[in-house]
Amino acid sequence: MTATHTPRGIVLLAHGARDPLWARPFEAVLVHLRTLSPDTPIELAFLEFMTPGLLEAGARLAGCGEVVVVPLFLGAGGHVRKDIPALVAQLEAAHPTITFRLSTAVGEHPTLVAALATVALDLTRTS
Repeated sequence: MTATHTPRGIVLLAHGARDPLWARPFEAVLVHLRTLSPDTPIELAFLEFMTPGLLEAGARLAGCGEVVVVPLFLGAGGHVRKDIPALVAQLEAAHPTITFRLSTAVGEHPTLVAALATVALDLTRTS
């Protein structure tokens, strides 16, 4: 008997904006992540102003055993500390067969901090 594999899904969660062009960098992250991990179900969601929202994107990953919500935020302000955990709790209640896990904001990861510093330095040299 072959064991079935329940995939781990990812929801990339960005803030959202009224200007649709604002989402382009996050869409690029989605495309790149799908290239890096083609077998992983991945959705991009927005907290405000844009769709899909986190609840809709999480529902799209209903076949997953676990879904990791990755806030594409530079800092852990009120949205990351309060609003997003409340939405993740709503997802857990709506989809009890899925384990939802909220990661830290990407801006707190040392790799991103180093990359931002490198880009800032590069921009001062080319301007």
